[in-house]
Amino acid sequence: MKIILSILFIFIVSTSTLSADSDVDLIQLYKELHLNPELSFNEEKTSKKLATILSGLGFEVTENFGGYGVVALLKNGEGKTIMLRADMDGLPIEELTGSPYSSKTKSFNQVGDEVFTMHACGHDIHMTSLIGTVVDLIAKRDQWQGNLLVIMQPAEEVSGGARNMIKEGIFKKFPRPDFNLALHVSADLPAGKVGYVPGWAMANVDSMDITIKGVGGHGAYPHTTKDPIVMASQLINSLQTIVSREIAPIEAAVVTVGSIHGGTKHNVIPSEVRLQLTLRSYTDEVRNQTISTIRRMARGLAQANGLPKDSYPEITLKDEYTPALFNNPALTEKLRISFEKALGQENVLKLSPVMGGEDFGMYGRVEPIIPTSLFWLGAVNKKVYDTSLRENISLPSLHSAFFLPDPEPTISTGVKAMSGAVIDLYQD
Repeated sequence: MKIILSILFIFIVSTSTLSADSDVDLIQLYKELHLNPELSFNEEKTSKKLATILSGLGFEVTENFGGYGVVALLKNGEGKTIMLRADMDGLPIEELTGSPYSSKTKSFNQVGDEVFTMHACGHDIHMTSLIGTVVDLIAKRDQWQGNLLVIMQPAEEVSGGARNMIKEGIFKKFPRPDFNLALHVSADLPAGKVGYVPGWAMANVDSMDITIKGVGGHGAYPHTTKDPIVMASQLINSLQTIVSREIAPIEAAVVTVGSIHGGTKHNVIPSEVRLQLTLRSYTDEVRNQTISTIRRMARGLAQANGLPKDSYPEITLKDEYTPALFNNPALTEKLRISFEKALGQENVLKLSPVMGGEDFGMYGRVEPIIPTSLFWLGAVNKKVYDTSLRENISLPSLHSAFFLPDPEPTISTGVKAMSGAVIDLYQD
């Protein structure tokens, strides 16, 4: 069965600019988006498609905002302004789900390599659910008044899209929202359920590059070298003490070395080793402490090995910083009440914070602060979910080549939850 949300009111709402061909088949839209993912900063066709749909729904549409971002505004009398946001970019992953609508798309990444591309983080669900939500809100426009601001955001996966849209003036060139809302699919919840997290919900994310320098030489004469592989190993072990011995036990942090590269041959000691780290935290204080501690440890390692200052490790924070997502507690409580009214109390769960990152949090950091909240949307097929619990089978995670949402109940739940919450906020 397909979800088809038809705009039945087009013949009675004289103020609408909708045309008779503005029916939206959400499942078909989802499959088209799933089949045709585009990488970060390259969402040209996706944004054009969504801009066309939103324009046909009567929105004032601005394209190519902060990259391939789409900003759409619908005015419905005097009242609050509510911003709804979905992200558009896919990931450089080859889909292995075996679905009849699996992505076979290849794209060129930022360094020019051709790679398979997949919506492995549910952005196709996010876009489709947002379109379904606005269709539902238009159909119920007699129940709310105000401005509906819709953002289709590029480049969430590399944490550039939100930053670019804010820099270009999203809150200056358009009505400033009273609330910012978004949803994100969950690979741990069955379709039909939603989850909420008041307060800190997702983490600060930093990507750090470290180059350990040494003095290379023959593997048979290590005493004539300063071995960067040994130093890198010592540093990696030392980094594991940051969370356990440097950060307060009641604070959360993660330091993970995801990549180590060095050397070319069995009997050659290289002159440098390169590490790539991901750092996670919630508060800015813990973030800054983690970064400064890594710098101190790396510098101390070089000193202990007798290296001159010009051979101290080079440490670079990549320009991919994602700030922690803070869900405004009062707003999140209002959402919980709306979700329970729309879906039933048994389908609304309070969840724990996670160390994943989401640049949606940036919209909630612009002064003056706008109350912001993102909720989790269950996306796992109910039978698959029940089997995983019964047989202790791990489910594919987000960013997995095997992650595939159950589209119909996921999208319909997302639309029902978001639409009901938005109307309640307008009426509050």
